[in-house]
Amino acid sequence: MMRFLLILIFFIGMNIPLFAQEEEEKSVLPSVPVKSEEFWFCPSAEIALYSEYSFSYGAGFAIAFGKKTSFGLKGIFFFDEANVLDVLELHILLRLYLFKGTSNNGPFFQLTGGPAIFFPREFEIVLPAQIGMFSACLSFGWRFILGKNFFIEPQVRGGYPFLAGGSVSAGLRF
Repeated sequence: MMRFLLILIFFIGMNIPLFAQEEEEKSVLPSVPVKSEEFWFCPSAEIALYSEYSFSYGAGFAIAFGKKTSFGLKGIFFFDEANVLDVLELHILLRLYLFKGTSNNGPFFQLTGGPAIFFPREFEIVLPAQIGMFSACLSFGWRFILGKNFFIEPQVRGGYPFLAGGSVSAGLRF
């Protein structure tokens, strides 16, 4: 009796049909494997040209959800090297991965937009800040996978109200 149960479990585990059935009509649509969506977050080190006098250096944090296309939030605070202007960017991000499949590895384009809040150093910093505007940027980056869930992403970006920028992120995906 025990042998019979073990053999039955073996055949069920191998997905071998035990009974003959008529072949069902095949669907015209390609079968897509169902996988869970990907959630990722990453801190980043950033650099941008906000001031005509010097670079602005900053740190940021992004959190997003999605595999082929990611949607999320990103925040960055920049300190100006010449002590002219500090900037807080609060963005919504939309990322499109260029390779077919998932966000596992490779190049991507990222569009971000939202408020940029300026803190001029010549004035006393008052919260909420008195000066701000809409900021938008387009980034190109590359995701390099390290192990199963860790990654590194270098990026370059251009947009408004800054001229150009770049970043390096290291993060975790689930």
